[in-house]
Parts: sequence; C-alpha cells; structure tokens
Amino acid sequence: MSNKVTMQQIADYLSVSKFVVSKALSGKGGVSEATQERVIQAASQLGYFTQKNAYVKTMKLEQLPKTTAAHKQSVLVLMPNIRFQTKESLYWGRILDGIASRLEEDGYGMVIVSEQSVDHFLHFLNPNGILGLIGVGEISTPLLLEVHRIGLPMVLVDHEDMLIPSDTVFTNNYDSMYRLTKHLIGKGHTQLCFIGDMNYSRSFKDRFLGFRSVLEEQALVEPKFQMSNDCYLPVEGFEHEQFQEPIKQWAIKRLKAKTMPTALLCANDMIGIGAIDAMKELGIAVPEEVSITGYDNIDDSYRMTPSLSTVHVPKEALGKRAVERLISRIANKQEPMEKLLVAGEILYRESTAQVKA
Repeated sequence: MSNKVTMQQIADYLSVSKFVVSKALSGKGGVSEATQERVIQAASQLGYFTQKNAYVKTMKLEQLPKTTAAHKQSVLVLMPNIRFQTKESLYWGRILDGIASRLEEDGYGMVIVSEQSVDHFLHFLNPNGILGLIGVGEISTPLLLEVHRIGLPMVLVDHEDMLIPSDTVFTNNYDSMYRLTKHLIGKGHTQLCFIGDMNYSRSFKDRFLGFRSVLEEQALVEPKFQMSNDCYLPVEGFEHEQFQEPIKQWAIKRLKAKTMPTALLCANDMIGIGAIDAMKELGIAVPEEVSITGYDNIDDSYRMTPSLSTVHVPKEALGKRAVERLISRIANKQEPMEKLLVAGEILYRESTAQVKA
C-alpha cells in the first residue's frame, strides 16, 4: 500500500472537495486566501510538500529556454519591501551586498525583485536563464508556495516558513543570546528583561528563547531568576524612535513599582538604541544604573554614546553562504534540506557594566 499523500486525503482531512485543494495548491486563484492557508497548513501537516513529485509542476527547470554563452545566467533575489527590508537598510542591505559579491565571483547575474503580490510575482518565476531564488527576510507563504510549486531551487536568509520546505541560512541567534545573557549574569545582574516581540520573526524568537533558557537554568539554583512578565517587554516598530516612547513609559511604571531591571537585552540594535534614548530622557545612567545590549551590530551601534554592546551578525557572510547553498542545491536536488547557522560574535562596549555593590 502506498504511503503517498494525495490531494484527496487533504480534501478528506479538511472536509472540502478535491477541486478546492487543487485550486489552492495551484496558486491560480479560485479560492479565498483563508481557504488557501488552511489547505497549505493541512498539506504541510500531512507531509504533502516533503514527498517527491508532490503535485504536477507548471514547468521543470530543464524546460526553461537555454541561454547562450553570451548571456549571463542569473539568480532571482526576492526581498519584499516590507518591514524596512530594502537594500538601503543597515542590516538587509549588507546581506544583499554579500549575495551580489558571491554571485559576481562565480559569474552569475542577479535580478532583485521587491514584490508582495503573488499575481504580479508570477511572471518573474519563468524568465530566461533564472537558476534559482534567494529570499531575503520575511516572505509570505503564498509567494513561497509559487516558488515551490514550479520546483525552482530556493534558499531563505534570516527567515523560514514552517509550511514550505527550503534551505535556510541564519546566524546562531539562540546560542549568541544565551552567551550574552550569561555574561550579564556574570556581571552581577539578577534583574534582566528581554525587549522585543518574539513573534516578529524567527530570529527574534530564537533570541528570546536563548535569554529565557538562561533564566530557567539559573532559577533551578536561584529562585530570584524565575521568569516572569517583568522579564519580557514586546515592542513594535522599525526605527529606534518608534521604540523609545513605549520603553520610556514601561520604565516609568517599573521605577514607580521599584522593579526596574538592571539589564535590558534588546532583540536588535534599533530597539537597543531606542532603549538608551529612553533612559537618557528619564535621567537613568547607562551603564551605571542600567546595562543595555542590542543585536546585529549595525553601524549606528558603535557611533552612538555610549556605544552599544551587541552581537555582530556577519551579514555579508549570510548572503555569501546563501549563494553557496543555492549552487549546491541546484547541483544536488535530492539532498536533505539544510538549516545553516553562521556564528555571531559578542561585542562588549560601553553600554554594559558590572552591577554596583
């Protein structure tokens, strides 16, 4: 008996028709966005996307028109213009630089696409000479489904979709934040808080988990490290000015309640810069009264006063490793998917210090 997952099984699982499942997986419309999400979710849970020849692809790579030697083959780089994911970004732009540099080394071209609409994106999926796709930052599931549907090799940088299988490249977010938290505890800090929305991205979640793991381990021998609501502040925004006011208002409440932490571990540098600005407004000395850390090591982190302790993310290296992984995937399509972790480096600067006795 075959163990292959079929569209009919997905339809039975959801109590819908096979026609609805086919439409949802084809990416050609005909069903609502909510229904498509339900179908993709169910297909993923049942293992539909992980099996070979999951469904009929609209075309195979071998069917793409061949390019002549005079024409350079290219890689499609998808970086939707959302959440400040642009080439001008101090973070995303450096990843893009790494991709461009590595592609140029091997003589490949690069086509950058900033698109969120599936319908508008479709015509980019079958251009002459496109070898594969590198996704930078958050990309919607419907867009990734289209890439997967035609069998185009892809690698995602600093993002993963739990429903669509793909190779991914990250920095070692969990380990780096774990070590940074351990360092601050070694400096005498017992009241620590993680600032940033763990649901914002996979990277933010892993950073939060690294922070939380340290507190849970410490709590086994020292109850004062018990994880509580005071240890986590979710904030939203993109620029440091957007984080400054909510952190300031939160700090005012903590000061009144006499529960102000002595160390704030921020999910990225923008949040860290906003936190330092908020403390300055309140007359709280950094790092004498509160130590603050960031993550990413963007240029602004060392230009400010005090300079921000942070984790250096080798952004260009992430881009280069994504290219290398894509080239390997193109050559070996049947290899298991990989999640590559590039090591980050903790940079101890002026914004952290020993707790005063």
